[in-house]
Amino acid sequence: MRSVSIVLALLAGLLTGTTPAHAAAISQVTGFGTNPGALKMYRYQPDDLPAGRPVVVAMHGCTQTAAAYGTGTGWVHLADRWKFTVVLPEQQQANNLNRCFNWFQPTDTTRGRGEAESIAQMVRRAKADGAGTAYASGLSGGGAMTAVVLAAYPDLFAGGGIVAGLPFGCATSVVDAFSCMTPGKDLTPAQWAAKVPAHPGPWPAVNVWHGTADHTVAPLNQQEIVDQWTALHGIPATPSFTDAVGGFPHAGYRNAAGRTVVETHTITGMGHGQPVDPGTGAGQCGTAGAYILDMNVCAAYRMGLSWGLGT
Repeated sequence: MRSVSIVLALLAGLLTGTTPAHAAAISQVTGFGTNPGALKMYRYQPDDLPAGRPVVVAMHGCTQTAAAYGTGTGWVHLADRWKFTVVLPEQQQANNLNRCFNWFQPTDTTRGRGEAESIAQMVRRAKADGAGTAYASGLSGGGAMTAVVLAAYPDLFAGGGIVAGLPFGCATSVVDAFSCMTPGKDLTPAQWAAKVPAHPGPWPAVNVWHGTADHTVAPLNQQEIVDQWTALHGIPATPSFTDAVGGFPHAGYRNAAGRTVVETHTITGMGHGQPVDPGTGAGQCGTAGAYILDMNVCAAYRMGLSWGLGT
């Protein structure tokens, strides 16, 4: 039985959300594997979805539900527009009373074990049902679990988006989880890379989002994620270019082939949450709510563009 103390360790308040109209189209999938992490699998598939279209795994934060996260952040809306599958893992209170993914538990972050393996099995099920290239994204505890599955299953995911999250291997206990969240751990790129299991490559591309006023998961974690993933890609932890997206600082880190494999979006003045841009415009998506913040830029849309989902 997983320790109830996990819940107390990870702050009640890491996330809540609301469920817009598309939630009724989200359905539960059972029998997707042995499910060692005892998670639930939900899925959204647009009508007339062609075979081979991508699948995005979207992971909620603490106290939030799968459907609330999928709809509130705009992923379900974008799936309709761009025709891809959304897989929505959902944590259970039997695992963690605050419904946080256990991103700091070695039994849940090791390849082939626990919650990480349950999420991998969801992706394999989606692929067996006709989905193509897989991507992962998540907010807060879901962002930290995104880092977990990208590190533990780099052969399964082509890219990922970590929103207000933490680097892989930052914590291996409840006490570690607190210090990682705030003030954060300042390690070298090589030290962060050494925490990730060996893999011959290629590594997933990583898109990192963080607010400068986040007092729940310290903004330092954004740079530590960059340090970890640039080291894994074998490139410097200094940007190849900087510009602005939606009026906010954006930086890209290119590999030797000129491909941007790590990028950051720093949302000035934003607290703990995922940015959205409600509306009907081409670049808009999401519905504002608790920890789903209207910042006039939709992270899901920008991630989808970087992964080529809109093509």
